[in-house]
Order: sequence, then C-alpha cells, then structure tokens
Amino acid sequence: MRTRWIGMGLFVGALLAWGCGGEAALGEACDEAGADGECESGAVCGKPDDSAALECLKTCVEQTDCPADQECNGISGSDLKGCRPK
Repeated sequence: MRTRWIGMGLFVGALLAWGCGGEAALGEACDEAGADGECESGAVCGKPDDSAALECLKTCVEQTDCPADQECNGISGSDLKGCRPK
C-alpha cells in the first residue's frame, strides 16, 4: 500500500513539474537575453527598453515584421532581433 502512495505522489509531482515548466509566452518574464528555449516559438528573451526587466519579445528580421508602434532591434548576447516599443 505504501508503495502505491509513493508511486501516486511521484506521478502527481511529475505532472505539476511538467505543467509549470516550459517556455514563456510573449510578454512573460524570462531569465537570459537571447537564450534558446527561454520563450515560445517566434519569441526571444530580451529587454523591451533599457530600464525594463527581461521578457519574451516577438522575433523579427526586418521592421515590417513588427507592429507600427514597435521597432526591430538586436537582442544583446545573440544574433536575433526582437520587436520593441518605439
């Protein structure tokens, strides 16, 4: 019986870890600028401006990839670019 409870506890723990982990969405906090896998597909971790905390920004190659109120600029520590407020 005890083994059964331990097994169930491990299973629930694994589900919680899986559900809470993963990649951050656009606008969510991230930890390392330009790091691969920090953010969901189509996003890169960077600062929206010089004073802000790191968050997931939309990845861009050229200005037309960003909304009109944002600009496509390089992300420190990588060769990627992200859309940042003008």
